[in-house]
Amino acid sequence: LDDYRVVATARTSSLPKIAKAGIAPSEDLRLRPLDVTSNEERTTLISEIERDWGGVDILINNAGISYRSVVEHLTEEDEQHQFSTNYFGPTHLIRLCLPEMRKKRAGRIINVSSVGGMMAMPTMGAYSASKFALEGISEALYYEMRPWNIKVSLIQPGFVRSNSFKNVYVSEGARRAVEDSTTYANYYWHMGRFIAGLMNRSNATPERIAAKIVQVMERPNPPLRVPASLDARFFTLMTRLIPRRIYHAILY
Repeated sequence: LDDYRVVATARTSSLPKIAKAGIAPSEDLRLRPLDVTSNEERTTLISEIERDWGGVDILINNAGISYRSVVEHLTEEDEQHQFSTNYFGPTHLIRLCLPEMRKKRAGRIINVSSVGGMMAMPTMGAYSASKFALEGISEALYYEMRPWNIKVSLIQPGFVRSNSFKNVYVSEGARRAVEDSTTYANYYWHMGRFIAGLMNRSNATPERIAAKIVQVMERPNPPLRVPASLDARFFTLMTRLIPRRIYHAILY
């Protein structure tokens, strides 16, 4: 990324991991704390970029969390946390960046979605709902920004080989169900193993997804939706070509 000035962000608690990876600040690379759910941190960051570098030219919304819980076990607080990170945070950042982009009549907004934004699975309802919402608002924004030459794209990874499945949030009801082997315990047990297996065997890596994002950044006219892994392309075709009744039966 020699041609770019980059502001890389992470929650304060995660910044040491960036340093440990050998990434150090430079003239063209800033490392800044950002909790996307914090209005103060969002506003402070974008104000700094506008003051020093004339605004954000490319916004990449990559922050995300996932709850593992059936719908019955979700609380309002769980849902609020899920949406604050995966939907409200990104949309607030977009609104902060748009005025300067419109003035320049140029800009890129890249929202990292998921196959969970095109299909839903048991115990992942809140996650999929947040990604469905991100997909919907991104599509609306895609049309709204065309007169100002602002490109909007959704990156849709499938299962990525990483340990992120170990970092999911578990609702209190889900935790109790697993501990007591009560209703829905089999859902949690089998879905947990299923997702871990797919992620451990996946050919997609975080580095490959990052490379796909760079490709989209550099395309003159990027598409709205970009499947970023082999399984994402498969699920895209599956949802388009198979009749819904059969598709849902296969998935179940």
